Amino acid sequence: MQSWQLPEHVADVLPTNARQLESAREQLLTLFRVHGYELVQPPLMEYSHSLLTHIDAGLSLKTILVVDQLSGRQLGIRADITPQVARIDAHLLSANQGINRLCYAGPVLHARPEGLLNMREPLQAGAEMYGFADIRADIELIDLMLKSMKIADMGEVLLSLGHIGVFRALSDAAHLDAEQSATLLALMQDKDTEAVETQVKAWKLDGMWAKAFSLLPRLYGGREVLSAARERLPDLSAVGSALDELQAVCDAFPNQKVHIDLSELRVDNYHTGLLYAAYGSNFHDAVARGGRYDGLGEYFGRARPATGFSFDLRSFIGRLPAIERQPVVLVDADDAEAAREAVEALREQGQCIVIDYGIGHNASEEVTGRLKKADGVWQVEKLQIPIHSGLKANQGRAQSRLGLKLIHDNFLILIGYMAMAKNVVVIGAQWGDEGKGKIVDWLAEETSGSAARKPFCA
Repeated sequence: MQSWQLPEHVADVLPTNARQLESAREQLLTLFRVHGYELVQPPLMEYSHSLLTHIDAGLSLKTILVVDQLSGRQLGIRADITPQVARIDAHLLSANQGINRLCYAGPVLHARPEGLLNMREPLQAGAEMYGFADIRADIELIDLMLKSMKIADMGEVLLSLGHIGVFRALSDAAHLDAEQSATLLALMQDKDTEAVETQVKAWKLDGMWAKAFSLLPRLYGGREVLSAARERLPDLSAVGSALDELQAVCDAFPNQKVHIDLSELRVDNYHTGLLYAAYGSNFHDAVARGGRYDGLGEYFGRARPATGFSFDLRSFIGRLPAIERQPVVLVDADDAEAAREAVEALREQGQCIVIDYGIGHNASEEVTGRLKKADGVWQVEKLQIPIHSGLKANQGRAQSRLGLKLIHDNFLILIGYMAMAKNVVVIGAQWGDEGKGKIVDWLAEETSGSAARKPFCA
C-alpha cells in the first residue's frame, strides 16, 4: 500500500480539529463584526507585483511564484494578506476618505516555514484600520487582539511592545545611510549587544550616538523601561513621541502584563511605528503580531495611516475548546425514499440525518435517535442514552452497563466478536485518564466462559 506523504511543514486537518478551527473562525469574525470591522476576501493568487514582494525582502522569500497559463505573466500565491487589504483600501474602497475597518480570515502559503515548528499553510486571521493616525487606533486594535486571544486557552497573555520610531530617529540623527541602518537592524533583531557595540565603534560614530545604539538592546523589561529610556536616550522629539505612544498604550491596559523591548524592530517588513505582539503561556513564539504601517497603500496610489494585527489560527490547535460532533439521527436505507420529505425538513431545521446502510460509519458514536413511521407520521424515536455513552471515556460503570442494556443487540454483536478474537485490545485516542482501564474491567466482568479468561489490554 502506498504511503501518501505530504510536503514538509504541511498537514491535513482532520474532523475534530476542523470543527474547532471553524468554530473559532466564526467566533473571531463575529467579534470583529461587532467592533465594526467588515470582512474582505482577497484572492489566494495575484500578479506578483501586487503582492509587494519587491518591497519586503522577507515576504519575497516566502512567496510562491508561478506562471499564469492564460496571460503568461508571473503570479504569486499570497504569503501575507495585509498587502492585499492595503490594495483594497487604496484602490477599491478609495471613495471613503475616512476610516476603513477591515478584517479577514483565510489561508496563505509559504515557500518556507518561518520556524522549525511553524506550518507552511497558516490560516491567517486579522483586523486592520486605515485612515486614522492617532494612537487611539493602535489601542483599539491591541484591545481587539487581546480579545481574540480569549477564544483559546492561552494562559496568561503577555503584551509585548516596541517602536521602530526610536531606532529611526537615532539613525536619522546619526546620519546613517540605508546600508548601515539595515546592518544595525539585523544586529538588534539578533539581540547581539556586543556586535552592535563593535559595529558602531568601527563606524567611528559620535560618542552620543554610539552609546545610544549600544543601549537599545538593553532597554527591555516591564513598564519601567520607558522611564529609563527617557533618562538615558538622547533628547530627540521623535524619540519622545515614540515613548509617549508606548506610555499611552501602557496606560490604556493597566491590568495587562506588559513587556517592552526597544530593540524589537522586525527586520525586512513594512512596519513604520508602534509594534505589538501577544504571547501565550508555553508558546515558543508570539501567537499574534501587529503594528503600524503608515504609507503601505502608497504603492497602490493612496498613502494612508494604517495599523492592524494578524495571527495563524491553526497554531491555536491544542488550545481551542473541544467541539462535539452534532447529534445524529439515523434513517434506514429502506425508508430513506419514503421519508424524504421528513428527512429534508429535519435537515432544514439543522438536524443531522444520516442514512443507515447497515454497516459501520463515522457518525456511529453520535447517534441519538432513529427516524421511524408511527401512526402514519415520521417521527424521531430518541434513544434514552446515545449509543456511544456506554463506552465513552470517563463514564461511570453503572451508566455504561445501563447504556449497553438499552442497545442489547449491539452488545451481543460485541460479545460475538470477542468470542472469536484471541485477544482484545482497548485503544484510546488520547493520553492520560480517559477510562480505558474501566472499560477493560467492565469487559472482563461482563463476558462469560472462555471470553472472560481472554487476555485484555489497555
